[in-house]
Amino acid sequence: MFRKLILTLSIAAAFVAIDAAAAFADGSCQAGTYTHNCTISNNGSSVDIGGSVTDPGDDGSGGRGDESDAGGGGGGGAEDDGTGPAVTPQCIPSPTEFCRGNYEVVGLPDVTIADLASFVPARPSLVGEPDGVGIVGMATNVVAAASAQDIAGRLFEYDVTVRFTPAGYRFSYGDGTTRATDTGGATWAQLGQADFTATPTSHAYGERGTYTVGVTVLYSAAVDFGTGRWRPVAGFVEATTSGYDVRIVEVRTALVDKTCLENPRGPGC
Repeated sequence: MFRKLILTLSIAAAFVAIDAAAAFADGSCQAGTYTHNCTISNNGSSVDIGGSVTDPGDDGSGGRGDESDAGGGGGGGAEDDGTGPAVTPQCIPSPTEFCRGNYEVVGLPDVTIADLASFVPARPSLVGEPDGVGIVGMATNVVAAASAQDIAGRLFEYDVTVRFTPAGYRFSYGDGTTRATDTGGATWAQLGQADFTATPTSHAYGERGTYTVGVTVLYSAAVDFGTGRWRPVAGFVEATTSGYDVRIVEVRTALVDKTCLENPRGPGC
């Protein structure tokens, strides 16, 4: 009998497989093999984990032909033609006890019983300084923040956890300019710098106007199948925050009777 299950963890096309084999004996003391093959794939927005369980019973190879002569001999009883009811494994594989039959985890193309779950990392926060305002030709500082996060789920009665860790940032400043960095940035005060000075994540606009700033965080992913060992997944998962508007103004020297706050339509406002 063959039962399969997949768990999709909602992550760039990549594929990891882990194979293992261990000896076991069934109720008749017939030697056999316990195997598993874990696969993980990353499509850029989700991590896919596939799994299946195989309990083949008597494979008809004649390996148990000497167990008994009572059934007519030569075959050890009737062969299992695969049409009987599914057999549920009676134990969970461990270093000291293995389920009867084969336990196998397979990739997405082979599944017949699917259970999909999506694991999505949180979006980053995004702020700027001065708050929502900038000056033509001077640095407007933009700061994004994201943190590592673990999201748990279940697969075949095993705890499965996906860990997302920020690995890079891609800023879009709204005027067609983008910048890739390995940091989300910091405020001028945190950097010990004067206002309007350049930072690794700042941008100087060339014209007046209102610009919409966004940032995309590239998360690396790793999966723990309940063993305490993290298995990295190739590629990155992206999470984007946008919609932070910055108004860019020009600075001119002039004698006026009122400030721009008092008269927004005044000279230079």
